[in-house]
Amino acid sequence: MGGRASGAFEVTAFEPEESDEQAGATLGRVRITKEFTGGLTGASVVRMLSVLDGTGGPAAYVAVERFTGALDGRQGSFVLQHSAPGSHGERLAIRVVAGTGTGELAGITGVFELEVDEEGRHTYVLEYELG
Repeated sequence: MGGRASGAFEVTAFEPEESDEQAGATLGRVRITKEFTGGLTGASVVRMLSVLDGTGGPAAYVAVERFTGALDGRQGSFVLQHSAPGSHGERLAIRVVAGTGTGELAGITGVFELEVDEEGRHTYVLEYELG
């Protein structure tokens, strides 16, 4: 069964855990928490590794994010994998990791897209299949 969920999320905590600052790049590790509304209702915890370029601008990141709550009324959890190869026009890719769905979300696969508007509001669209 295919579906589409959309809504918004708020970053409720951004907690840097480690930083390695050297010439040319800064490597960082951070923990982020989010609260979701809309088709997804619940919370997530993100573990992110990031790279800032020599000028301090974002260069790339990878992350895993565990969402727990409901998707269109179905309870469970799943993991998202983020990959952003750079900040120079490369496309951010976020996908549901196959095999990570629990409860009524067991068997979920899909693609997650997010946008941040000029005022910093985050919105999302999740295109998904339930196995």
